[in-house]
Amino acid sequence: MSAPRMAVNRSVLATVGVALLVGGTWLACAWTTLLARLPDGWPSPPPGTVLLDRGGLADLRAHTWWTPSVIAAGVLATALLAWWLLGQIHVGRRPLLPLATAGGSLRTRALEAALTERALTVDGIGRCRVHLHTRRRTLQLHLRVWLEPDATPGTVVGPLRALTAEAASAAAPYEIDTRLRMSHLTHRIPHVR
Repeated sequence: MSAPRMAVNRSVLATVGVALLVGGTWLACAWTTLLARLPDGWPSPPPGTVLLDRGGLADLRAHTWWTPSVIAAGVLATALLAWWLLGQIHVGRRPLLPLATAGGSLRTRALEAALTERALTVDGIGRCRVHLHTRRRTLQLHLRVWLEPDATPGTVVGPLRALTAEAASAAAPYEIDTRLRMSHLTHRIPHVR
């Protein structure tokens, strides 16, 4: 999710939450004061009763506009919330990175596949998984490397550093922030049952 969209979502949620909290607190604390300020024609419940009882609800339902308006408001609220929820889900293509050359762009999935392929050619690496995350003008490169049982991390770090430097020159206007995580592949001893 992009930073502006996340900021807008969080600010809208925070504003609605604060408004509901303040309104609920004010209604809970100032209910008797609110009753005294209601206009003369405004229906006010007697003490110990509710504002809209069964008879009042039946009177509202007798009007022809009541049922369609309640249904329309519910459908509209549901549609707006579903539209907002679907807008938060990002499925499909990965972002294109515009490169320094005119009209050049690079798909992040293709760069991940190329880096995985190149990392597997390094002696001592048994498995590799690469993930790229775009942040404004920075690419966050997460390398997860599983070393062969007899390999040492010192023999692998140099070639991986050269690989990330090559990736940084390929994604020219972007800076690459690399996170490397290493594990060892274990000797799997076959078990006979």
